[in-house]
Amino acid sequence: MSNGSSLFITAVLSALAACSAGTPVPSANSSPDANKSANPSSLQQTESRPPNTARIIHVLVALCDNEHQGIVPVPARLGNGEDLQGNLYWGAAYGVRSFFAKSGDWKLIVQTQNPTSVVLERCIFHNKMGGAYMIADAYRGAEIKKAIVDFFDYASGNKIDTIDAEGNSKHPTINAGGAADLVVFVGHNGLMDFVLPSHPAQKDGKRRGAIILCCASKSYFSAPLRKAGANPILWTALEKNSFDQSLRGSRRKGNDRY
Repeated sequence: MSNGSSLFITAVLSALAACSAGTPVPSANSSPDANKSANPSSLQQTESRPPNTARIIHVLVALCDNEHQGIVPVPARLGNGEDLQGNLYWGAAYGVRSFFAKSGDWKLIVQTQNPTSVVLERCIFHNKMGGAYMIADAYRGAEIKKAIVDFFDYASGNKIDTIDAEGNSKHPTINAGGAADLVVFVGHNGLMDFVLPSHPAQKDGKRRGAIILCCASKSYFSAPLRKAGANPILWTALEKNSFDQSLRGSRRKGNDRY
């Protein structure tokens, strides 16, 4: 994706956050396979977690990586999958972290380095008007396959992450991953480069929103999302006006058609 696509990504996420300011939806039931971590702003046990009190968006960003991804190379400063500051999809001018950190509508409340071995940075943003929370995870560029596997696990409700905002009493513990209302993948379409051995089926009755912003995502992600039971809100196609078509579709009942 280009710099223009990066700008489009952040604009779409901002609009969706505004739409997420409605009545909170209780999170899905706890998964027995929920993750754990000693990091205070990472994953915690979820056996007795309370439901979310606000809308939750979980964004998985596979950092742009000239070396480890089958992409048309971008300038080196933008395509280093280990560099948070200059990466096209994260620290560059229109990267996810940069855009939301500068936005007047969002406040960065937590910024954690290396919350897991595959995620270089996790940022938690709070929407000042609607109250929604957005967790943005920057996956190492070489770990794009793991990012996509996690995306499908989240979209199907098979993996739930409970994140403590570092004990900040002003903000609740956040049930993310499969407990989020909206799950987003941003980056290169790794399914053009590799085939996943299996795709998870929907675990519960909750139908999560899903956005996939990468090249020709509808062609590659449609079948796995159908199995996951997720509702595709926005994805990309090969047609010249694919973005316009997707946005028009989101206003119709047919927006969830695969």
